[in-house]
This record gives sequence, structure tokens and C-alpha cells, in this order.
Amino acid sequence: MNSHPESFEAVLIAGPTASGKSALALELAQKAGGVVINADSMQVYRDLRVITARPTPEEEVRVAHRLYGHVDAGMNFSAGAWVADAGRVLAEARAQNRLPIFVGGTGLYFKALTRGLSAVPPIPPEIRDGVRARLERDGVEALHAELSRRDPASAERLKPRDRTRIARALEVVEATGRSLTDWHREGLPPLLPQGQFRALFLEPEREALYAQIDARFDAMLKAGALEEVAKLAARKLDPLLPAMKAHGVPALIRYVEGELTLQQAAAIGRADTRHYAKRQFTWFRHQLPEFEWVKPEAARGWLKNVFPSLRGA
Repeated sequence: MNSHPESFEAVLIAGPTASGKSALALELAQKAGGVVINADSMQVYRDLRVITARPTPEEEVRVAHRLYGHVDAGMNFSAGAWVADAGRVLAEARAQNRLPIFVGGTGLYFKALTRGLSAVPPIPPEIRDGVRARLERDGVEALHAELSRRDPASAERLKPRDRTRIARALEVVEATGRSLTDWHREGLPPLLPQGQFRALFLEPEREALYAQIDARFDAMLKAGALEEVAKLAARKLDPLLPAMKAHGVPALIRYVEGELTLQQAAAIGRADTRHYAKRQFTWFRHQLPEFEWVKPEAARGWLKNVFPSLRGA
């Protein structure tokens, strides 16, 4: 295993879905003595290996992989829970003198890693369920009015019809007696502050990427994605859980339940994934300007500049 004498402590590889991130991370880990750490919010679920294009068992044997498939689909896994896990894995990599290579497409995970996270404590399930039930029964306007009384600062900041954020702000004030704004002021520090990492965003040409997404979705169906989703559907989990909303899962569940043809479900899955890729470009451009945007064909050159020791490799 190589040590890494460079002046930074970690490499971050991001990019839209199907852009070749995992293959690049694997190659770097092999050459630089690294550990590949998952930063994709759907690849954490053990039930979703095929449909989320997780590294194969063979790839996971070639170099150390962490935080892949370690969470049950029945869990509502959060960015805060991922940061806690990532902190442990980062400490382990440092202790072993291995280069940590974070790879994935979940912008919020990278932002939490490099900018820190608000210190909001976990919300008890009964409070979350109660707020959701009121949202369905009374409507978003009633909840916004309640938030205006209990947490005027958050209510003013939010759009009156933003169901998700209004419910979240109300859950926090109900569970903790404090405003979400107060909690955000007392954030958790970043695991990797600015200057401690180099960050790459793979930027494939859009048309080529969309063609790759479509081809990969069809390949996943042939590789067992349908059987994987059928097993998940049989568990009858809450459809609002994150794992149940992974790209392709809702449409394939509708196929399993006889609502769609396989052709219709696959078309929806491919389209959902393409739309997600488009949002990833926008999110990283606006939220994480410290990432260097590199065309996939130039990515190995970028790595060799960052790691002079790889130039002969």
C-alpha cells in the first residue's frame, strides 16, 4: 500500500449518475492505496444493489469499500446519520494511512462533509407521524399558519405551499421547543474543512450521458433489478421512505403490482434518472463551487496532476 504525501487529506469524486465515478475511484484506490467511501444516498441500502448500480462484489474485493449496503431499506437514513458513519470511516482510513476517496452523486452528503451540518437532533417518529397526519388532514396552509405562531422566523422564510419544509420546521419546534433557525446557527463542524481535500466533478456531455443512463437502466433490468424491486415491494414498506423513492423503484413496483407494462415502467425509470442527472449538474454548480469540473476523458490527467506519484502508473 502506498502512503500519500500530498498536502491534502482526501479526494472527493462527484458527478451525475452514470458518469463513471465509481470506476475512476476504484482505479485511484488501487494505484494510491486508498479506501473508497460511498457518498450516494441510495447506495447505502442493502436491498438496492442492482437498481442503484452499486459496485459489484468483485470490485468490492479489489479494494476496501465502505458505507455501501450497510442500511436496511426500512430505515429513514439521513445526511446526519451518514456524516456520523463517514466520520468513523475517515478516522479508520487515517489510522491505516489509507487515502480516503469519497465518491457519489449526493450533493447534500458532500456539502455536509465539507461545510458541516446543522445540529438538529433526531425527531421522534411519533412527532413526525403526527405532523404528517395533520398535513394530510388539514392541508399545508393550516400548518403554515401554525408555524407562523410557533416559529415566525422559519414561517417567513418558507413558501406557504412548501409542504416538506413546513412539516420539517414544525416537527423540529414540536420535538425540541426551538426554531430550526436556532439549530442551524449551532452547526456541526465539517469533517473535511476547506484546504484538506481535492474535489472533482465529472462533467460528461449531456447527450452521451443520457444515452449511457438509458443503456445502463436496461442493463440493470437484465442483471436482476426487477427481482430486487419485487422483493422490496413484498415488504410493504412506507412508500415515503427514501429507499422506496430510488430512481426506477416506484415505476417498477407499479409494474410488479400490475399497474404498468414493463416497457412503461422502464421508460419512467429512465426519464426519472435523466431528470435527476440534470438536477445534479445544477446543484453542484450552485452549491459546491470548490469542485473542479473535468470531462471524463480528462479525469485521469487531473488525477496525475494531483498525484505526481501516479504519473508513471
